[in-house]
Amino acid sequence: MRLEVLSREDMNALSRELSRAGIMNRTREEVSPQILHYIVIEGTYAEILEKGEGIEPVEEYLEELKAAYDEMLSDWGLGEEKSIEALFGESDLGKLILVTALMEAGAVEEEDGKLILRERPALDVLKIELRFPIDEVEEYLDGLEERFNPSMVTEYTLEKNYYVEVMEVERELVEAALEIAEEYATEESVVEAMFDGIARSVLADVILELAEKYRRKNELMEALLEREPIVVEGERERVNIYFDEEAIEDFLKELQTLGYLKVKGNRIWV
Repeated sequence: MRLEVLSREDMNALSRELSRAGIMNRTREEVSPQILHYIVIEGTYAEILEKGEGIEPVEEYLEELKAAYDEMLSDWGLGEEKSIEALFGESDLGKLILVTALMEAGAVEEEDGKLILRERPALDVLKIELRFPIDEVEEYLDGLEERFNPSMVTEYTLEKNYYVEVMEVERELVEAALEIAEEYATEESVVEAMFDGIARSVLADVILELAEKYRRKNELMEALLEREPIVVEGERERVNIYFDEEAIEDFLKELQTLGYLKVKGNRIWV
């Protein structure tokens, strides 16, 4: 069960907290690339609005820009200075696009780190650039190609990632690890780890149950594969657990390392 954290400090802190709780874990650092592909279209707001009719992601993006334009200029008087922080936060991509367009049009000037509104051009005449992750517009690519002659931008980022791997399969220890991790790990990795932990715990329970009956590894493997998928039913959700023979071979080694069973040749002891 792998949990991602944002820094080496958080990685070490989480590992210490887990160890104090008697939960076996190990830290891991990886350098990995993040590759993102974007489709880029350009034009005035009015041009994109006309050409983008019927292309849902374009229409939605333009609606968001219009709302951002109205909100931003409704509270910004001519000649008034605004700090960048006052205009938009890190997540206000629409306002950033609009400020860029206003600056290129000469409607906004920057002085001493402040932005000053000099005129109020109509949104329709502002030239804008819109980026869409390629997987979000895949079904519209033909229409975008035909109407906009778009370009593609690829962003490659080399990142250092930090992880804590929890080496437990007992349900109580898994749940305790997840509770501790909430303070340190990313929300997405905690959610993924929750399903991973539940699935591994259930799979371990089934293997240990079968190992009481089947003392030969090949017989246990056959019985386990016949049960696939193993289904975990919740009140409003269901988890289907799939696996292949090679993955189970590795999982048996892990259970042996954790002391739950012993495998030697084709023999198994619990």
